[in-house]
Amino acid sequence: MARYTEAVCRLCRREGQKLFLKGDRCTSEKCAIDRRNFPPGQHGKGRKRNTEYGLQLREKQKAKRYYGVLEGQFHKYFEMADKKQGITGENLLSILESRLDNAIYRLGFGMSRPESRQLVVHGHFQVNGRKVDIPSYLLKPGDVITIKEKSMGSSKIASNLEANATQPVPKWLDLDRKTQTAKVLTMAARDDIDLPLEETLIVELYSK
Repeated sequence: MARYTEAVCRLCRREGQKLFLKGDRCTSEKCAIDRRNFPPGQHGKGRKRNTEYGLQLREKQKAKRYYGVLEGQFHKYFEMADKKQGITGENLLSILESRLDNAIYRLGFGMSRPESRQLVVHGHFQVNGRKVDIPSYLLKPGDVITIKEKSMGSSKIASNLEANATQPVPKWLDLDRKTQTAKVLTMAARDDIDLPLEETLIVELYSK
């Protein structure tokens, strides 16, 4: 299972904004963007010209990094989105949102998407009563997410839920905090996705 293994703070610096890949660190004084708000590398402070292609590429890279997806998987999602009825860019974001690791993050079980991915890989969750340890598993309306019985006493998950207690759960998900059970109500709509992404630029890039 391929995944990015380098320093994730470099990704935020490259995109010039917080991607919230390190949980609490992203809101602390240790955040790389607050300390060094310029791209990494020897020529990071150099002035770069933003071409049309460059803007489109940066938007695609930003989306990949938000969701922790590598190039091949991202292109596969785009092809899926392009075949579906509706607006391709919005379909793409809806598919990305439906990944299990993203849903775990949105529900507050994890403090960041990378941490949520790790929780899934370690087999802490079930979908419709069956253990699923694949972060890229795509959820569909009606799916029920539960914590595996052996993981119900996890102090990590409990502390994450407590820390995120005031954070609103997206409208496409329903969370019962008492039973720690969640249900997928519908596919995420564009209005449900609070990420600063211009998906039309991604569509333009792939349409060339």
